[in-house]
Amino acid sequence: MALDKPYLDVPGTTIFDAEQSRKGYHLNQFCMSLMKAANRERFKANERAYLDEWPMTEEQKQGVLTRDLNRCIAAGGNIYFLAKIGATDGKSFQYMAASMTGMTQEQYAAMMLAGGRSAEGNRYLGESGDAQPKAQPKVSP
Repeated sequence: MALDKPYLDVPGTTIFDAEQSRKGYHLNQFCMSLMKAANRERFKANERAYLDEWPMTEEQKQGVLTRDLNRCIAAGGNIYFLAKIGATDGKSFQYMAASMTGMTQEQYAAMMLAGGRSAEGNRYLGESGDAQPKAQPKVSP
């Protein structure tokens, strides 16, 4: 029986829960393998061959090959594991986060320094704000 997951309706957000963890296990283990210099060298020498050593889905492999972190997250990747790919490429975490938003690194940094994204339009159904259905007025008896 599937668990009730009321947190799944946050717009633009993939929650890394137990289900996502199982889905992305091999993708995340691949990422952790990049902590060893020898593995980083093998990966950079022939990315596809190295990925094929892992029992990942083709969707996960394509996400890595195209450096599409949103695709990797949808396929079960955890950003803290995926950061190893960016480090292997010599990219900062800020660069990687910006790539996930469609912004340049400079635009992303400016947004974050200005307080981050507005919560407007990013609330889940039932939370106070515009996303919440309008309350019906109470009728006195």
